Amino acid sequence: MTGLTRIVTADQMRVIEDRSEAAGVSKDLLMENGGLEVARRVRHYTSPLTGKSALILVGSGNNGGDGLVVARHLHKWGVRVHVYLCRKRPDTDPKLELLVNTGITITRQWEDDRLKSLSKALAKAHLVIDSVLGTGRARPIEAPLKEILQLASEAKALRPDLFVLALDLPTGVDADSGTSDPESLYADVTVSLAYAKRGHFGYEAAERVGRLDVVGIGIPAVLDEDVQLLQITRGWAQTRLPDRPDASHKGTHGRAMVVAGSPNFVGAAYLAGTAATRVGAGLVTMALPESIQTAVASSATEPTYMPLPEQSAGVFSEDARQTLARAVEGYDALLIGCGMGQADATRSLIEGLLCSGQELPSTVVDADGLNSLSRIPSWWESFNTVAVLTPHPGEMARLTGKPTSEVQADRINIAIDSARLWNKIVVLKGAFTVVAFPDGRAMLSPFANAGLATAGTGDVLAGSIVGLLSQGLSMEAAAALGVYLHGLAGEGVRQRLGDMGMVAGDLLPELPLVIKQTRGVR
Repeated sequence: MTGLTRIVTADQMRVIEDRSEAAGVSKDLLMENGGLEVARRVRHYTSPLTGKSALILVGSGNNGGDGLVVARHLHKWGVRVHVYLCRKRPDTDPKLELLVNTGITITRQWEDDRLKSLSKALAKAHLVIDSVLGTGRARPIEAPLKEILQLASEAKALRPDLFVLALDLPTGVDADSGTSDPESLYADVTVSLAYAKRGHFGYEAAERVGRLDVVGIGIPAVLDEDVQLLQITRGWAQTRLPDRPDASHKGTHGRAMVVAGSPNFVGAAYLAGTAATRVGAGLVTMALPESIQTAVASSATEPTYMPLPEQSAGVFSEDARQTLARAVEGYDALLIGCGMGQADATRSLIEGLLCSGQELPSTVVDADGLNSLSRIPSWWESFNTVAVLTPHPGEMARLTGKPTSEVQADRINIAIDSARLWNKIVVLKGAFTVVAFPDGRAMLSPFANAGLATAGTGDVLAGSIVGLLSQGLSMEAAAALGVYLHGLAGEGVRQRLGDMGMVAGDLLPELPLVIKQTRGVR
């Protein structure tokens, strides 16, 4: 898929390396290429190198071998390099032998009394490279490695300008789940070889990884086509944006219906409906309780409105579902659930529409729509058409019957398994939002933004997706593109305002700007 970058597990990485060797590109050459590319990234981030001191923490496996290649190149470029062997390496280690007689200082941990040499090296270092474990199987970090990492962390705390680079992964971060040992370093940059790893996007790993930089190492093309987890990139998003012909009219760009809001959540309807207009939907109709129409319309003047009849404020009458069922037939896309609340009449309306067997337009279900579904045993059997579901971790927990902590600990796999079981597209929100498809494929957002951790941003996302759906995008493309544009809008707001005090409404005027940016229009 053009413009996408693949994300691998540790086992997939080993298989691809084996395939590369079979194709004539040896693992030793991959290591040499990788070490050179990491050294180049060090030069990029810490230039000028002349006069700099680098401490390279080296483990016993391939990650340590990569680190030794980095040491060789940095030394050639004028860096004072100190290699610290945290674990014993093979007796005949060609990478280590190449460093002998070069003037590079090599210290062996088991010969370092009370880690005195390490402490001195840390005090002099301008940068630390962690090449101890990488994608090796993470296990609890014990002495002496525990003390080594603690000293490095203490040095970083005392000197925040000490640049820490992790090679592939910070030691102690699991390559697949992202679970992190408490002693894992907080890297400024993680340089990953060939591919991003699943663990980079784990709930615990995000802060420890720092900036993620993926470098090529010469693996032949097409050896990775069976990898089904991909990261959304600007290049991919650019190819999926709907066309906007100059001769078009509002009907060209589709009709979206947004069923949202309740007396306690008026803002949810405003945010979702306005987001749909901001991503380019030709016409948006707000179907909401008649008692809140005036409040919503006073802020959102562009949509049209379909007030739904109520028995009392916020409580739908029996006629509401029939009114809605008839009306949706004239629309290209439907969003239901944002801020609707959990009153019995509301749940009845949601369940009646989604689980009636009626043919619906392309549908997005968010918030209270998801909460209503979660109360129905095996709900996916009655709501059996493909749709886009946009749960946050708590809603995902209710839908799956798993604790929220379990959802967060295994976000990618749970999203993929659920999408397959439910035959739905699942957008599991949070840092590095997961977009999982029924056939087992999945895509990850490149964004993690604390500023989006505020009420209403999910309504903006759901509205963005339905607005894109109304313009004729497939449900897969609309879900992933909506996630990308929403995340990019968050980045734009964060650059101007910071991540504290950002509110959901700040994203709305940013959406057209990031669409323009993604198109490459000046």
